[in-house]
Order: sequence, then structure tokens, then C-alpha cells
Amino acid sequence: MGIDKINKRLHDAYGGQVRAEDKGDYIVVTGRLKEWKDIVAACGMCVQKGKKNRKKHVVNDIVFEGGSNPGMRMPGLRDSSLEGAAPDVLIIGGGISGASIARELSRWQLDILLVEKEADLAVQSSGRNDGEVHPGVDLRKGSLKQEYVLKGNRMYDQVCEELDVPFRRCGQYVGFTQWRYLPVIFLYVLEKKYRCKVKDTRLVGRKAFRRAEPELNPDFKFAIYNSGAGCVCPYGLTIAYGENAVENGARISLNTAVSDMEVKEGIIQCVHTNRGSIYPSLVINAAGTFAEDVAKMAQDRFYSIHPRRGTNSILDKKAGHLVRSISSVRTMKKTTGHTKGGGMLHTVDDNVLVGPDAVETWEKENFATEQASIDRVFAKQKGTSPGLTQRDIITYFTGVRAATFEEDFIIEMGRRTKNLIHCAGIQSPGLTTAPAVAVDVAAMAVKALSCQKEIKPNTGFRPNRKGIPRLRELPEEERDRLIRENPDYGVIICRCEEISKGEILDALNSPLPVCTVDGIKKRLRPGMGRCQGGFFMPLVAQIISEHEGMPLSRVKKSGTEAVISYGPTKG
Repeated sequence: MGIDKINKRLHDAYGGQVRAEDKGDYIVVTGRLKEWKDIVAACGMCVQKGKKNRKKHVVNDIVFEGGSNPGMRMPGLRDSSLEGAAPDVLIIGGGISGASIARELSRWQLDILLVEKEADLAVQSSGRNDGEVHPGVDLRKGSLKQEYVLKGNRMYDQVCEELDVPFRRCGQYVGFTQWRYLPVIFLYVLEKKYRCKVKDTRLVGRKAFRRAEPELNPDFKFAIYNSGAGCVCPYGLTIAYGENAVENGARISLNTAVSDMEVKEGIIQCVHTNRGSIYPSLVINAAGTFAEDVAKMAQDRFYSIHPRRGTNSILDKKAGHLVRSISSVRTMKKTTGHTKGGGMLHTVDDNVLVGPDAVETWEKENFATEQASIDRVFAKQKGTSPGLTQRDIITYFTGVRAATFEEDFIIEMGRRTKNLIHCAGIQSPGLTTAPAVAVDVAAMAVKALSCQKEIKPNTGFRPNRKGIPRLRELPEEERDRLIRENPDYGVIICRCEEISKGEILDALNSPLPVCTVDGIKKRLRPGMGRCQGGFFMPLVAQIISEHEGMPLSRVKKSGTEAVISYGPTKG
């Protein structure tokens, strides 16, 4: 579709308010609109289909008159701890992409520095998703997303074993309540299995489905089944990647935000942060929803990110019987947007997670949860499990995905800036693809740096990380032995999740310690039970205070600005 045809479509839809211009390897859309949904739709009209246009992206320069972008939240910390640092590789972003790339690069003798603006890894989308390891059945053939999902999925057993992270191949069911859909679904399954190479895709009948999932909708007649689907704790895996990277020589600087860059003749000379100026040989842009902002600083902006919010609800463990796998209902009704109303997932920690939905938004860091999102997902998933009820919700969360208008990943060297690699547009299922993406990005980085110097393997690389002992999962004899050796393991701090003082101290002494209440929570799960931290928080704060030798009043809930109030609060 040529630019004239695109502009005709835009004119028909929006009058003369917006216009597209072909810039060669991308299309820029300009103008003014009042509704965000119209901006997303207008840019979507400009997407070029087909393999030959795979590299032609859409840049959104439309002025949004209906709201204002608050900009990126900056850390409160200001110092010069990174001033003058000159790493071989600077990775921007501490989500699953950045952390896995750091670990993969640590296989080589390189000076690696990862910067993350939050107080911990996996604070944004990598810590705010359902943890599903996708089979790739619902992805477009030929897309980078599908290519990397198929590769990444196969790597999960080994990666999680090496990093000592719980992983379960629970399988995925998509159920149908009407026999009349069977012929078309049969053809769909054949296409996915043989043409799209999702080889574990098959149909299962009602009896087999009911044996596997007795609590799901009794009206299900048949289902699509993918045995390779699984689940993992997304923030647990991200932290494990980061810790193993540090064990192998990489550096991670938290509370560190990139504010600007100096670029000369297509080379990034200097990267400015709130903790000093950095002089890297190579920059990897893994900044999630802010990848476009980083690309702009680097003078290599050829794509745009349109944020997409998704809300998940977590149910009490007593509801764990509702589903044993990953399950959802399919109605075959036409849908708008990029959601099917989520699904139900039995997590590795034996909760049930319900969601997510998909809502377009202009706000990259608005993680507020709206009741309407919960209601929408539950209304849909009642068709998956009639026993589903909001009364079982113990908490909920909202994440923001980094979608491009092409709905695909961007994994490539900079187009105008030479010492830059983009790892952008990593929306769902970025968790699944991370191991495979990391291998390719690391290879690109080593190849680029090899032009400057000889890159040797890190002969001391250790792929295996030993996680903190999970006492509640150990045999009684092993648990008793650990308590005898260290009585702190016998002091229970969180009764819901059975977390001990010894485990908390292990987290504070880990390769990547984060001395906040939420940092401990993400590493061990205290406060993730029914009480949601109502009882454990003062105890954890006291342990952090004693371990770090700081006043209790200085212990933070999460980042530098998240203070905890102590003492009387009512007069």
C-alpha cells in the first residue's frame, strides 16, 4: 500500500487532521487528535503488511489533545557513583530482556553495566504479567514474536534448572462450547501444527479434557491443547538472571535513569544519568515502554511504542482447585483490540491468576487497577470455570506492555547510530522469548565489539545459580538439619507463606540484594498470602534495619520515595 493510499484512508477517517509521510525505512504520522484510541487506530492504518515491509515501522508524532504525558518518573537519588564509567556494554533496562542479555553477555570477557531506573529489577512489565510461558499457537507465522517464542519455549527447562527457578509445564487448554466450530478448529490446528511449526498443538475431546480439568466448564465439547505451555514466576526469573550475571562479573546499577545522550557522527559518545556520565563502547536499548525515548536520545528513532495496560487478579490458594493448567474459553466472536479476555493460570506458587485484559493508554507508568478491568475479565472467564468468583481475590495488579504498531519485536542494530542495539517492542510474550532473544542480542553485541578488540570467552563463567533454600518445600529431615545449623531458619516471619528470618537474611546477602520490604517480598514471597503483608511488614523492616545498621525510619517499602509510616497515625 503506497503512501497516497494511506493518506486517502486517513483523510476518509479523520478529515485533514492527520497525515502520513514516507521516510524510507519508516512512516511518520503527524497531526492533532483528541482521542487516544483514534491516534492508535490512525497509526495502525499506516502499518505495511507482508515480509518485504517487515522493517518499515510507524512513528507516532500526532499531538494528543485529550491528555498530557507526565513523562518518565526519575529516581530521587543523585550522586556521581558512575561518573566516568566506560563499560564495553551498557544495557538500559532491568526487565527480563535486559537481565537475560546481561547474563548471556557475561559468558564473555566484557565489562558489562546494566542500569535500571527503579529500585529493583522487574518492577514494570516484567514484574507485572501472568508468568505464562507461551507455546506460540496464537502468533502470526513469520513474525519475530513467533520465531522467538518457539526458540525460547524450548530453552526454559534448561534455563530454569540452571538458575534454580521453579518452572512447570502445565499445558494450555482453549475450550469450545459448540460442536459446530469443530471443522474450522480442526483445520486451524493442522495449520498451527504443520505450517506454523507449533508441533505440540492438538485437539482433545470432552472426556480427556474433563479428566485433566474436572472443575472447568462442563459445557466444553472439545479443546485445543498445547502441552509445551508452562508457567514461571516472572520477577523471580528476572532477578535470577540478574544475580547470575553479577556472579559472572556484570555490574547492575539500580535507581539509575538515562536522561540524555551525546551522539557524534552516528556514534553514542556519552550517556548521561542521575548518577554520572557513562562512556560505553556499545549501548543495548532494552528500556521497555521507554525504548522509543531512548532511541530518540540516541538519534535512531524509527518506531513508536503505544502502551497497553493489562490487569491480573490473584486468587487465594484455596481456589487452586479451579484450574490445574492454563485455560480459557473461546467464543469465536469478533473482537477488537488485542485481547481475548485473558485466561486462568495455576501458578508455580499454587495461586490462580485471572487475566489479563488489554486497554490502550498513553500513560507508560500508570499502574492503577480499575474495577472495570477486573469485571470484564471475570465475566469472560466465568465461561472457563463457573466456580470463579471475585470473593477469592487476595490482590490484583496492572502492567503496561510495550507494543509497537506493527505488533512485533524489534531486534536489530541501530539504523543511523552504529554502536546501538534495539531490543524493543517486547510485549507479551516477551517472558517466553527472553532466553532466545538474549542469545541473539549477545551475539550481535560480541560481533559489533569484535571490530574494536578481541573478545575472549569468560572461562570462569558459571551458568548455575543457587537460589535461597525454600524451606517450606524441603523434606522434614532437610529442614530440621538447616534449622540446627542456623536457628534463624526456625524463626517464622510470614506464616501464610512460611518464610523464615534465615531466608530473609539470605536475600539480604545475595549477589543482588535489595534492602526494601518489596525487594524481600519479590525474592521470597512474604506478604503474598491471604493477609497481603498485614502482619509481616514490621518484622521484615526490623530485620532490614538491623542487618543494614540503619534506623528503622529509613527502611523503604520499595524505591527511594516509598516511605513507611511508624507510630501513631491518628490523633
